[in-house]
Amino acid sequence: MPMVADILRHFPDAQIDWVVEEAYTSLVAQNNGVHQVIPMALRRWRKSLLSPATRAQIAAFRHSLRSQAYDFVFDTQGLFKTSVVMRMARLTPNGKRVGLANATEGSGYEAISRIFHDVSVPVGLRMHAVLRARTVAAAALGYNIDSAPDFKLDAPTLDEAGAGQLPSWLPGSPYVVFFHGTARAQKQWPITHWIALARRLQERGLPVLLPWGSDTEKRTAELMQAQMPNGVVLPKLPLMEAVLLAQRATLVVGVDTGLTHVAAAYHRPTIELYGDSPRWKTQGDWSPNIINLGDLGMLPDVEEVELAVKRLLG
Repeated sequence: MPMVADILRHFPDAQIDWVVEEAYTSLVAQNNGVHQVIPMALRRWRKSLLSPATRAQIAAFRHSLRSQAYDFVFDTQGLFKTSVVMRMARLTPNGKRVGLANATEGSGYEAISRIFHDVSVPVGLRMHAVLRARTVAAAALGYNIDSAPDFKLDAPTLDEAGAGQLPSWLPGSPYVVFFHGTARAQKQWPITHWIALARRLQERGLPVLLPWGSDTEKRTAELMQAQMPNGVVLPKLPLMEAVLLAQRATLVVGVDTGLTHVAAAYHRPTIELYGDSPRWKTQGDWSPNIINLGDLGMLPDVEEVELAVKRLLG
């Protein structure tokens, strides 16, 4: 998203379209610099590649992607699948396909992706994921990166059944969110730590909202709530309600996962907890409202997080 803002800052008339997995179209649509969101359903299509319905959907996607000729097509992931999608796009006569020349440390980069590029941009081995994408566009379009990242995210505007009301689960007073869930057990913060932190937040009169995305995460949330007088287990939220939850929070504390980074993109007071991944890759470093704790193999303790709460909330 900062890549979109950079391009528009230097080329205000640019038209920027974005191909994204279908589950995330509503999130990308919150970026007011994106002209058209083009959904792709690769995760779903993989399960039934030979079915006529799937083949028809893939053909429709390809037709949509090729309905416009592009001056530049960017792939900042460097994967075989993303580079194949890059190749599907139609170029103007002088158009270029631009991607990554090399991996960053520990990334899932696939060198074969370079065969689809007209321009391959070298990046540092330890370059932040946001800066990596910005660097690819800046090198191809000939400008310097001279500002903090701008995510250009509009606030979600949700209501229940079009009734003009916010979701019933959303508190009308200040609240804290714990984004505790993650698919990788090594990224998790100990349950006892969450409980201890919630008790400190109770002293401030703040409820703690506990979202979840799987049955396992729901059981964990219920286990924590049982020992948190101020804990509230939420219903299962669709993506944009979870984004709303992050965007309106008084404080977000979360492990290294997508919704924690969404809160940071909205510049909410956010404490990001690292333990199983290098902090330099994704840490929120664009706002004093964001505090990053821990690092690869070094989970933060409760005292560190409590000090961060004091810094952010006073």
